[in-house]
Amino acid sequence: MPEAADNPDRHRYEMAVGGKTAFVTYARRAHNIVLKHTEVPPALEGQGVGSALARSVLRDIRRRGLKVVPECAFIAAFIACHPEFADIVAEPDAGP
Repeated sequence: MPEAADNPDRHRYEMAVGGKTAFVTYARRAHNIVLKHTEVPPALEGQGVGSALARSVLRDIRRRGLKVVPECAFIAAFIACHPEFADIVAEPDAGP
């Protein structure tokens, strides 16, 4: 499976597979990346593309020394099932 590529102009990580593109949208906030939505084209569903995309994105975030805010339910579930990425999850705001 190919690695995901950051496309900062579109605020998303992209992974091209079989002529289709799966992606994770994000917003950058200081030293955090908020992962907002994951989309895998129907033609690629059930082939492990979503998991490969999530793993690649999280590895890149770690390599950059950033923290992740997993607003996307798919990414949050992936991290819950793969605790090796728990160390890059940003601490929740303390707030009032």
